[in-house]
Amino acid sequence: MGRKLEEGRFMAVHGRETAVFMIGMRINKVWAVHKWLPVFMAMGPMLKELYTNKELGFLSAEGMYGWRMITLVQYWDSKENLYAYAKGEKHMKAWKDFYQKAASSQAVGIYHETYIVTPGSYETFYNCMPAFGLSKAIGLQPVGKKMETARERLNSL
Repeated sequence: MGRKLEEGRFMAVHGRETAVFMIGMRINKVWAVHKWLPVFMAMGPMLKELYTNKELGFLSAEGMYGWRMITLVQYWDSKENLYAYAKGEKHMKAWKDFYQKAASSQAVGIYHETYIVTPGSYETFYNCMPAFGLSKAIGLQPVGKKMETARERLNSL
């Protein structure tokens, strides 16, 4: 898998607001490759830009793939930086291209969801995993005393 395995039990660091942005696509017409492939390919240059330019506020991402669905969960240091990126050149070009070339065909669907994770509103747990998800984005810490259960971790914030 390539990532260092964190032995034992850990959780994401507490006390930091983070924006979680889920974006994805669903291939509705498998044979209309000329419609959905450009939508899929548009994400690569944006991710390269985000990973290269940390000042944009992007922290990390995790990808999930299914038969006709692709989902990317992104972690941002603030909703303001997420919104600013949405108005940026690379994203606006991808958005306009989708609406001009693919949206009306129904060959591919797109979606996004945004969640603001505030201190005291999240609980995480990982066991013998590489840093993943929120812990990869904002840091990890060992599960300590009085943080053994999900309820204890959530109430300790």
